[in-house]
Amino acid sequence: MGDDALGVCDRTIFKFRGLNLMMQYYVVGGEYRDTCFREPVGGNEEWFGPFTDYEAAKEEWAKHAWQSVDHCTTRYRIECIDNDGPPPCTD
Repeated sequence: MGDDALGVCDRTIFKFRGLNLMMQYYVVGGEYRDTCFREPVGGNEEWFGPFTDYEAAKEEWAKHAWQSVDHCTTRYRIECIDNDGPPPCTD
């Protein structure tokens, strides 16, 4: 990778042109109206975290995923949020 590319990545801190960016991880999901997973039951997804590393978030994800393994309309995912970046678009 060249000078303009991402350098060392340990899944938590990215170094870009000498700048350290802290990442936070969240487990997001819950029960949805159908298997398209667009509309959460009750209107809001559940959020767990923040976790400072991917492995901790993955442990939390596994806990929720295995508790709901028999529910086809329940799903969880890991979201990565850059605290130094702009907030995500909610449109």
